Amino acid sequence: MHVYGKHYRTIWFENGEVHMIDQTLLPFQFRIFIAKTYEETCQAIINMITRGAGAIGAAAGFAMAQAFTEAHNRGNNNLIDIARKEIESTRPTAQNLFFATERVYNAGKTSIEDALKEAQKLADENIEEARKIGEYGNELIKSGCRIETHCNAGWLGFVDYGSALAPIYLAKESGKKVHVFVDETRPRSQGARLTAWELKNEGISHVIIPDNAGAHYMSQGMVDMMIVGADRVAANGDVANKIGTLEKAIVAKRYGIPFYVAVPLSTIDLSCESGSQIVIEERDESEVLFQEGPDDTGQMKRIWVCNPGSEILNPAFDVTPADLITGLITSRGIIEPNIKNIAKLFQLK
Repeated sequence: MHVYGKHYRTIWFENGEVHMIDQTLLPFQFRIFIAKTYEETCQAIINMITRGAGAIGAAAGFAMAQAFTEAHNRGNNNLIDIARKEIESTRPTAQNLFFATERVYNAGKTSIEDALKEAQKLADENIEEARKIGEYGNELIKSGCRIETHCNAGWLGFVDYGSALAPIYLAKESGKKVHVFVDETRPRSQGARLTAWELKNEGISHVIIPDNAGAHYMSQGMVDMMIVGADRVAANGDVANKIGTLEKAIVAKRYGIPFYVAVPLSTIDLSCESGSQIVIEERDESEVLFQEGPDDTGQMKRIWVCNPGSEILNPAFDVTPADLITGLITSRGIIEPNIKNIAKLFQLK
């Protein structure tokens, strides 16, 4: 996608360093963060400088490649296994992270060069798969369609294109008119800050709504479909996605609104039988207690938005059962989420 007329990937590898758009500063500032070591890349994942299933996967792959180089330079091969554990502990719900580290780790057993090539290959595959998701998803969208989203699963959440927003981008490219209801997505407001920023840059009609307004607009017949992304999909079709997704799926079912999940194959975990086995990441209470943004001078400030001293629970994800999901939009087609259909995905070439 383009920012200020220049094409950017969300994340890329250059001279041993991982370059990534700093998503914690958007939409108020556009900066590139550079991670020079695998530890710095890990911290960028933890702190959500880069986030989203595809981008996390790319970052993890690049971090694993960095670890091989650092282990060689330090003459310490034990560092490779230590690094893998550190990388995989950064965002435990995100399946793409484990998918990427395993592939680069195995490639690195041959040579550092192979680790670097595999990490880059993963990033390139992410873009191509997202584009195909967009093509299949575009077939569901009619001109004039009103689509609700939750969290950010646009190009910022991938290396490019995105998952949930990819069908919307391709719909626009094909000349269709669409309107997007953008859930704000508390506590980090990825919808209000990131999805809205992307859609505005692309000139796509949209409106930001509070998280608790979705049911109202669905009940009024103002939403034609929902498309969300995912961080892990179990073998039976249960989906872990940003907290609040489950509520939206329940409401969509109540009002007969199609609910789609756009997902690359790397997010599907065949070893996980159902959503009950997915580890839900609990994040720091500060994300709920504070909000961050620029003051009148443009300086970034953090302010209290909750009662000081109250206890906080901050689960990053929830699990939506497969029976609430109309279909999974994948790079190999749109399927009803169940064990049989998901298994077939991996048999196709």
